[in-house]
Amino acid sequence: MHNRHSHFFLPLLLALTALSSVDAAPVPRVVVNILIDQLRGDYLEAFMPLYGTHGFKRLIDGGVVFRQAETASDGADRAATAASIACGTTPADHGITGQRWFDRQTQGIIACTDAQGGFTPRYLTVSTIGDELKVATEGKALVYSIAPWTDAALLTAGHAADAALWIDSETGLWRSSDYYGALPTWAALQNSRRAPMAIAQNATWQPTDELVGTFSYFLSGGRKEPFSHTFQGAQALSQFLSSGLVNTEVAALASACIESTQIGRDELTDYLAVSFYAGNFNHLPANSAPMELQDTYVRLDRAVANLIEALEHHIGLDRVLFCVTSTGSTDEETDDLRRYRLPSGTLDVQRTASLLNMYLAALYGQGRYVDGSFGTWIYLNNKLIEDRQLSLSDVLSRAEDFLLQVEGVKDVYTSRRLLQGAWTPGISRIRAGFNPLRCGDIRLQVSPGWRFVNNETHENTLVRASYVPFPIIFFGYGLTKRSIETPVSVDRIAPTLAGQMRIRAPSACNQPPLNL
Repeated sequence: MHNRHSHFFLPLLLALTALSSVDAAPVPRVVVNILIDQLRGDYLEAFMPLYGTHGFKRLIDGGVVFRQAETASDGADRAATAASIACGTTPADHGITGQRWFDRQTQGIIACTDAQGGFTPRYLTVSTIGDELKVATEGKALVYSIAPWTDAALLTAGHAADAALWIDSETGLWRSSDYYGALPTWAALQNSRRAPMAIAQNATWQPTDELVGTFSYFLSGGRKEPFSHTFQGAQALSQFLSSGLVNTEVAALASACIESTQIGRDELTDYLAVSFYAGNFNHLPANSAPMELQDTYVRLDRAVANLIEALEHHIGLDRVLFCVTSTGSTDEETDDLRRYRLPSGTLDVQRTASLLNMYLAALYGQGRYVDGSFGTWIYLNNKLIEDRQLSLSDVLSRAEDFLLQVEGVKDVYTSRRLLQGAWTPGISRIRAGFNPLRCGDIRLQVSPGWRFVNNETHENTLVRASYVPFPIIFFGYGLTKRSIETPVSVDRIAPTLAGQMRIRAPSACNQPPLNL
């Protein structure tokens, strides 16, 4: 009897011993999540003849490329997309509906990272991929974020990061938030060596080389004269931040972070979020500054190459996982389309909100029924509606009927319609961007080709419904080249990275990971 049991348990014991000796599959030592503001897939490919071999060409030739990416919600800007990438969900859940919004309590416009006089990610209502990494490693993993702008830096960093760094709009120095603690020593040293403002004031931006200065992709006119820009006066820093030169400084600070910290030096996964700029100089339309845009992509290519090479040198690409994507938003053209006899016009949102208030006052009695407007949202005075014991559904229905008569308004989405309406692909993307804490009660869908303005909030935006192509690229960590044409949204990046790091996805993430 004893021998029979021995014969049974001995193979089992040997099997368990063998299993216990097998090492778990390695995880990346560093995950580098690169967000490029306004990167376009068509421009990325068009300027390929101008690139070197170690930047975008290396990513595309050796990575997994999802060529048809899209934002997670309709009308998402840089801040909303940065949050969606970090959190793996939409503004409906993470709370960042845009860079700014109307605040019902203060009756003013607030920035998405400006809370109680300081810069914080407080308005981000769920966890990020960096937060989950911190939790999984009991705070031991290093999490850094570097960007030219406050919103991208803080939102891609999350709540638990070691530091989020951006270029201060007043001093032109790299800075962080007291929320994370003191400015890291290596960032302070970078300020003393090559502060962005000092670079801006002493730089002359010219084409990288003769080919960049003469190559022309755009239909607006063949060969252009090479440009030359200096950054002087009150607009010096803002112009520098919208030039191709800013990417060099972002890459330089990221390289300093890699060289001066312990990032990637042990078996725990660390996380580095880096944001670059691919928009045009001074936010001009492409046909106004085509050579500058081309040169920005060339300098961006070099910045990405420098970052890749720094990580390759210090850690090794087989232990680094890169993800590269775009904000999916672009600075729209400023041309008056009416001179080409195209259907166009201007919708004054502030005036439209005032007219709506007059209409509701005629229906329900004198009062301030509209608190304010921002973007294409109109905010009702819900307290007045409640105090007068009016039916909110009735008020919204009457407002919808009125606004549909306004020229330039294609459709009207009330909060009730978004929360309770039947599902369609179009309304789903609008609903994904609707957060009751940030958004208004009524969203105007402005006709394509029309411009909406608001003198009070200084908004002036051309509406286009056309698809802007951009990719999601995964590279390194033993990945092999693949190209996927299936459309995917950027909120699937977080669960994909979480899976590769073997940690939980962020708290509001309900998207499946991408197949790498």
